[in-house]
Amino acid sequence: MSTEPESTQDAEPGTSGADTAAGAPEAAGEGVDRADARSGEDGTGAGDGGTGTAEGAAQLSEAAAELAAQRVERERIERRKAEKSAPIEAGGKLSGTAADLLAAVRAVESGEKPVAAAFREPGPAPRRTAPEPARRAQPVAAPAAPAPGVAPEAVAAVRAVLAGAGAPEALAAQVVAVLGEGADGRLREDPWQLLRVPGVRPEQADGFARALLGPQCGPDDERRGTALTVWLLEQAAVAGHTALDAPALTAALSQRSVPDPDAAVQGALAEGEALVFQDAPDTAPPAAAAPDDDAEEPLERPVRILIGLERYALAEESLADGLARLMNSVPKEDGSAADWEREAASAPRSAGELIRAVAGHGLVLHTGGDASRSETAALLHAARALGLRGWAAAHTFGGRDGFAARQAPHAPEEDGAGGAAPGAATVAGLLSDAEGPGRDADGALDLDVLVVLDAPQLDVETAAMLVESLPDGARLVLSGDPAVLWSAGPGRVFADLIAARACPQVASRTPDPGPIGELVSGIGIGELGRVEAPGKEVVIVPVRDAGEAVHRTVQLVADSVPRAIGVPAEQTQVITPGHGGAAGTRVLNTALKERLNPGPGRFGGFDPGDRVVHSPAPGRALPGRVVRADAEGLHLDCSGAPVVVPKELVERTVRHGWALTAHQAAGLRWPAAVVVLPGDAAAALTRPWVYTAFGRAERHLSVVHGVEQALPHAVAEVPQKPRTTRLRSLLKAQTPTTD
Repeated sequence: MSTEPESTQDAEPGTSGADTAAGAPEAAGEGVDRADARSGEDGTGAGDGGTGTAEGAAQLSEAAAELAAQRVERERIERRKAEKSAPIEAGGKLSGTAADLLAAVRAVESGEKPVAAAFREPGPAPRRTAPEPARRAQPVAAPAAPAPGVAPEAVAAVRAVLAGAGAPEALAAQVVAVLGEGADGRLREDPWQLLRVPGVRPEQADGFARALLGPQCGPDDERRGTALTVWLLEQAAVAGHTALDAPALTAALSQRSVPDPDAAVQGALAEGEALVFQDAPDTAPPAAAAPDDDAEEPLERPVRILIGLERYALAEESLADGLARLMNSVPKEDGSAADWEREAASAPRSAGELIRAVAGHGLVLHTGGDASRSETAALLHAARALGLRGWAAAHTFGGRDGFAARQAPHAPEEDGAGGAAPGAATVAGLLSDAEGPGRDADGALDLDVLVVLDAPQLDVETAAMLVESLPDGARLVLSGDPAVLWSAGPGRVFADLIAARACPQVASRTPDPGPIGELVSGIGIGELGRVEAPGKEVVIVPVRDAGEAVHRTVQLVADSVPRAIGVPAEQTQVITPGHGGAAGTRVLNTALKERLNPGPGRFGGFDPGDRVVHSPAPGRALPGRVVRADAEGLHLDCSGAPVVVPKELVERTVRHGWALTAHQAAGLRWPAAVVVLPGDAAAALTRPWVYTAFGRAERHLSVVHGVEQALPHAVAEVPQKPRTTRLRSLLKAQTPTTD
């Protein structure tokens, strides 16, 4: 590894060895990184000083077509839920707080208000079923689309209410899109309904309520408590949680000046805005058995009380049901054991283990780095050799095409749908039927084996829809690196499945090659050591401040890396902690555009040749390049796939892409990567962020380093930020543990 002296004027890789140094944020910067990775914009809607700044009526995004195509799958989920029996009667022997909580849940189900004591201390509560919600992948950052058939009069009526309270009239279309017909009346009855509009914050909704209600407005208003409860749960989803511990939720309500947090939570439950669950803590000891027949009762297992939004609760339950279905539907002896064994014996060792596991199980987890993709390629080759329909799904066009190229030596002559390479598609393409094998007569994907690459990026809603799309008897392989950042959306699907130990897990023995592979492997186990980089594969560029970091980054991308390493600027990706700050993506992209593709930005701030990242739907980031613009919109080339972004959506869904965040870059690799770590990133460094960012480089990694000792500290001591989810416990309740 090389360190470039600070006195060097040209940011060219140096020659002297040094310990690795670099890192990036997941704590303070994680929320911004992840939320913006989902939205592709600056947080949407309101700024700090007003109720919002959105201009004009919200338009249907290009993601709407994709979500519409998924409606059939949502209906299948709803039918499966409707077929279930009523909730199991439980809690007959409970007393005290636990009994109060059970009474609260039953009161909610009957339409009454729950008792006040239910949430003052944790206690067991039964799980409640609910109808399947409409899929919205991200509650805060997604641009709202107007409901079909909304009359202009409805928008005008809402605009009048907003103007009368001094709120921006431009929010009217978004309010109608969220609240529907009669939105003006709903706002007058409950001004805090404005919090449902993406980007609006509590202080802005409070100001709107004071303007409408006058002296009647107060912090103890029940409507305010309910709205804040829902808003906090949505913000928790932005941070990756599918539910919150009841004490954490009430504490957050207290911080928002809610006088009686328990009553606010109860109000949200009574209105059906949230659901209550019981869950066993991850560290809970096993229940103690009674020592003899004279003992009165076995000791109860400790439980925690969770509060969550219906959409995520149903997504996790649907996912657990679907995974259990897959695990139970594949026969252990299907008449092909000898054929599978023959294919496994002819494959390399790690690939052979994966093939044997898939032969007899409907769900298999496969862990490993980028090099391990050769094993999943071998698996699909074996499946096709046995006459099975095998497909791989990646999250981006680049990931899809990269895997297809890896399959090339094994690929059959068949052709894939939607212009994709044989047997490879994107997850979104599969769900929307734009790519992949199509559907069978029952509406399920017409395949036998599905490998999902970069599985840690699966959020709980996408995973639920994907699993529900698989037919009985299909084999599902979730493959990915457990050390990378989790999904931009709520949940930690891959990590929960690993922890549940409900299915076979195959760990790859194929290491990522070279000095970068050695460096990243060490980071994965918490070690930041020295690596030998004779070919300048890893270079450290020390900087004193953010301004110097931006200057040196531009030098590296535009001059030093192309000249010294031989990687052109268009194949070098800059990765930085967040979008804001003196060395965030906005500042870096401005500087890089000025150097690499200067222009007036005549197409909504973009020019032909600009590198961009397009976010057609929450949680999706597609790197591409601007081709042209016309009356249809902005024409992009995303890894060879033509994309047209309507002009009214350009500002919200497209940003410059010379510099990305680690969440946006996850699942992709470039010949060279420049990781920028300004000094203000030190407090937010985590091991997964560093691991993900450094691992995006194939041939060369430059680290613009200004965080000093914060990097080794983060790698050694700062793990992934925890998320509160229910999937692990749901799986354990349905499936036996696999040793």
